[in-house]
Amino acid sequence: MPLDIRDLPAPADPALVGRLHTVDFPTLGHYLEEGFCDPALQRQAGTGKLVGRAVTVRITATDSTVLHHAVGLVGPGDVVVINTGGDRRHAPLGEVVANALAARGAAGAVVDGLCTDIDALREVGLPVYAYGRTPLTTKLHGIADGSMCAPITCGGVPVHAGDLVLGDANGLLVAPAARLAAVLDEALADDAEEPALIAEVNEGKPLGSLTGATETLRALGALI
Repeated sequence: MPLDIRDLPAPADPALVGRLHTVDFPTLGHYLEEGFCDPALQRQAGTGKLVGRAVTVRITATDSTVLHHAVGLVGPGDVVVINTGGDRRHAPLGEVVANALAARGAAGAVVDGLCTDIDALREVGLPVYAYGRTPLTTKLHGIADGSMCAPITCGGVPVHAGDLVLGDANGLLVAPAARLAAVLDEALADDAEEPALIAEVNEGKPLGSLTGATETLRALGALI
């Protein structure tokens, strides 16, 4: 495929980003089915919650030229999402790229492949998600193939520039801002009610009775 370098997407709504930081991401899993990345794509460095605007990058297996260009353009709160063309041998992201992203104020990075320099990445503290680590790195070959801010896939999920990337120790969710905003109020309400539910469970009340699951089974004829 030829080179496809596009402009950065519109900025994320800071109010929505702020509210997403307050929700428990697994609660969003009660309302959404799509957008959850392969669970093997896990956080390798960094802590806490990741919420940011996706800046998509596609590279070839061995050449990270497009990535180096993109890293110089990201802004505060951005999350670079890197498609490696399915490669699971080379690492396009290590100490230098992580420091460059941190210097630009990026919120994090996601590699649909591997990373390297893990001790340095953890010292930088930037949230980095990948399938694992390797000492074999990409080079700057200048191959005329790759893209920036064009649609890609990552962790089996379609990613468009401007989507919001949510990550924590459980994994990653990528979705359009409007889709997340549509379920956020319900999710936050669930989070607010959860302590009371847990308190009732700890008092010995059956979970199925509290959630309605037992009554549902009764209505289905499974219980007498």
